[in-house]
Amino acid sequence: MNTPVSGNFKLYIEGLIEQKRSLGYLYDFSAWVLKTFSVFCMDHYPDETTITKAMAMQWAERRQDENLNSLAARITPIRQLAKYMHRLGIEAYVIPPRIPGKLPRYVPHIFTDQELRAFFAEIDRCPVDPVSPARHLVIPVFFRVLYCCGLRSSEARLLKVEDVDLETGKLTIRQSKGNKDRSVMMSEEVLDLCRVYCSKVSWIYPNRIAFFPNQCGTYYKRRTVDLWFQLFWNKTSLTNSISGNPPHVHDFRHYGKLKVMGSVCDLTGKLAEISGKHFP
Repeated sequence: MNTPVSGNFKLYIEGLIEQKRSLGYLYDFSAWVLKTFSVFCMDHYPDETTITKAMAMQWAERRQDENLNSLAARITPIRQLAKYMHRLGIEAYVIPPRIPGKLPRYVPHIFTDQELRAFFAEIDRCPVDPVSPARHLVIPVFFRVLYCCGLRSSEARLLKVEDVDLETGKLTIRQSKGNKDRSVMMSEEVLDLCRVYCSKVSWIYPNRIAFFPNQCGTYYKRRTVDLWFQLFWNKTSLTNSISGNPPHVHDFRHYGKLKVMGSVCDLTGKLAEISGKHFP
């Protein structure tokens, strides 16, 4: 969480985040929720120094058009914060486990070839951004690595330069599900794409940390990747003709298990395009 926490819960929020990360959890999204909760408390309960029932239950109210999974993701860190305060000997109201109730099982969107062709065609039109000069290279390769290697969004987003072996094609995924490291092998075609991509991006950010760098050479946030997906998906002509659940970026992982390669993900064409990129 880059922006410092403020308000009456600053000490507890920072302590919980530090504790979770010391145990090996990334805790990025939950940290963002806790920061948002702190702002909510400053706006609505500026004099409260502990979590009251009124405060917690107002936070736990379901928002318009909010699904139960999103509500649960918003409630869980606040429940954890109250329990953390309890362990410090401070009374705090814990949101009951019955809220928000039984969550619906998520059914992923299974992409058609037409949908994937349309999506990848749109991301290949990503314009140069003067604020983030490598973004037009990052986005097309990021989504192809995500799709072809069956990675979670966070796994691709948090890849370091040292985690991508451009000799062997091995990706080292650190602190994956269950806080365990794992390895994924890229196909030759994906590897060739990453080699060309890396040579171009290194020209812009020679000392970057992230394999897919933002304008500072570090990692993009989860929300940014979600926004990218929605932005380019909405540019396709298929948004009103899909069947099943609306697509999300994580659905690439489910699709990738069924069909990893194919003309729908034109890596050869992308390799030639990136090879021809010039920079000012």
